[in-house]
Amino acid sequence: MTGQKPSDIHRTGDPREPERLPQPAVLVESRWPMAAAVIASAVLTLLLPDDLRLGPRWALPVAEGLLLVALISGDPVRISRRSTVLRSTSIALVVVLVCSAIWSTVQLIDDLIHGGTETNSATALLLAGGSVWATTILAFSLLYFELDSGGPAARAHHMPATPALAFPQHLSPELNASHWRPRYVDYLYLGFTNSTALSPTDVMPLAPWAKSVMTLQSIVSLIILGLVVARAVNVLA
Repeated sequence: MTGQKPSDIHRTGDPREPERLPQPAVLVESRWPMAAAVIASAVLTLLLPDDLRLGPRWALPVAEGLLLVALISGDPVRISRRSTVLRSTSIALVVVLVCSAIWSTVQLIDDLIHGGTETNSATALLLAGGSVWATTILAFSLLYFELDSGGPAARAHHMPATPALAFPQHLSPELNASHWRPRYVDYLYLGFTNSTALSPTDVMPLAPWAKSVMTLQSIVSLIILGLVVARAVNVLA
């Protein structure tokens, strides 16, 4: 066959069959970091004062635990199985965590404005405010983890050309990270830095939803840090 390059011929030597390109390896992620974040959030919820918690003390931790058990049962040890049911369960778990964190933030603000039991003691206020702040970091980190590029199971099989969240490995060609995948720790770092710097640091939001969620997290963190610290200083004074 004239005009055919050697690279176009399959290794078997048959000129009629084009060479098959190797498929990218499935880069799965361990389940335990995500599970540990959910458990930590449930523990922090248990430690919150009653008026800062959504529902009875046991309600949210039990709901989060049941959803987590369902995820582990359907895809244990490593996250790789793409399933509509598992995806819906993951999103439901993240929604519960985020709604709980926002509810606690709203109730904390209400207590700071109108005077709550924990606002008269600087120690109690800092503990409650720190717990709410840490809960928001965990909740939003899991939200980024679940929504970016279709979720961890989808990322394990294929990364889109343009992700919703651009990490340094995506933005720096010299790193040669074409097969790199973000892990939960990367999203936890994003949640922490966005809550402390109140703006993007080294991870750039590209999708509209990512910009909206990062903006919401910055606003929530700013309110918590600003009001709690100001009230604590006023109580100490």
